[in-house]
Amino acid sequence: MIVMGNLFYNGFIVRAYVQILYCRKSDQDFRDRLLGKIASDYRHDPIIDPDYACLRNVEWLGEVDRDMLSVAAKNSLGAISTLFLVPNEFAREIEAVKEGKLPATAEEEETTEEKLIFADIEDRALQFIQDRVNRLDWEQMQDLVAGLLRAMGYKTRVSAPGADRGKDIVASPNGFGFENPRIVVEVKHRNGAMGSQQIRSFLGGRHPEDKGLYVCTGGFTKDARYEAERATIPLMLMDLSELVLALMDNYSKLDIETQRLVPLKMIYLPV
Repeated sequence: MIVMGNLFYNGFIVRAYVQILYCRKSDQDFRDRLLGKIASDYRHDPIIDPDYACLRNVEWLGEVDRDMLSVAAKNSLGAISTLFLVPNEFAREIEAVKEGKLPATAEEEETTEEKLIFADIEDRALQFIQDRVNRLDWEQMQDLVAGLLRAMGYKTRVSAPGADRGKDIVASPNGFGFENPRIVVEVKHRNGAMGSQQIRSFLGGRHPEDKGLYVCTGGFTKDARYEAERATIPLMLMDLSELVLALMDNYSKLDIETQRLVPLKMIYLPV
């Protein structure tokens, strides 16, 4: 906690009940300030000064040039005529200036505030898109993943509803799966996380040259991810957030049918 006061540099602070103080170096010095720390409990000692007998020892930490503070900090401090509380954000600035660090300029402070606002907008937008994707039914989710693979340069074959023996989509350069890379995709649209047993079942039906992509909107357990890491073929696990990020990165390349599943509008923000 920082306070300020019109006090003398005499090793004591009068009637103070806080831990950090900030005061004028002398009555004649109006620019430099002293930064101090309360170093003792309260004691009553009228011998030092009968008019100010309530004392605490002070450990002086250094000097601060008032001119180095930002305009906002100086305005918040005002005229120093007695002890008063300094707002926390400016207390941190005072300590930083004491350490030789320059305070942020008004332009830098505005830029920081803008970055926080834009980061919040981005987080909210990402959450809204995740909610929109999560509302798709299973068939639409399968079409979305297939459309994403096409946007990335593959041709796809989507399995008809029913038993698919662990593959919902096959993606390859020619669309028939005869050329490498041949990516076999399983899509699970559910709330619960996928476990290791389902990953092992998926891997059991793969050929040595296959690449695997397992999409589950409910995520994956730790054991499932471990199973994927030790798989004999390259296998990527993709949860809802990873699917949405891939969708955003490739959205402009999606065909119209896929974009209609999750309509998005581009918004420009200053950088």
